[in-house]
Amino acid sequence: MDGMSGPHVIRGSVSLPEAELVWRFSRSSGPGGQHVNTTDTAVELRFDLARTEALPEVWKRRALERLAGRLTDGVVTVRASEHRSQWRNRESAAVCLTALLAEATAPPPKPRRPTRIPRGINERRLREKKQRSQTKRGRSPKNWD
Repeated sequence: MDGMSGPHVIRGSVSLPEAELVWRFSRSSGPGGQHVNTTDTAVELRFDLARTEALPEVWKRRALERLAGRLTDGVVTVRASEHRSQWRNRESAAVCLTALLAEATAPPPKPRRPTRIPRGINERRLREKKQRSQTKRGRSPKNWD
């Protein structure tokens, strides 16, 4: 993979080892004219998430749980064919995979702590509401008989 931009860092010091990435190339549809018919520019990048040793066990469990709908036998697959060159599609697929894994391995958000509305604010809201009601009631005709 000479020419590719360095290690594929997920977060911190954790990165995807090049040996665990499986690349497949095929002909791409889309722009490119006759160029499309002759070169394998579409890229499919596969990463065996279930068997990898590159991720900490906690991250791996979290990613397997969150990406369950995208996995096929524990393997996550990313396709890229938006560019005309294979090299740019490879870059795009690698970036997409690292972003996907970074999001899937992120720690869960802190649970929301419910807050109480201060009594003064609630009383002021009700006072203003009553005042508005009085204003509107004063506009209506009393008795037209």
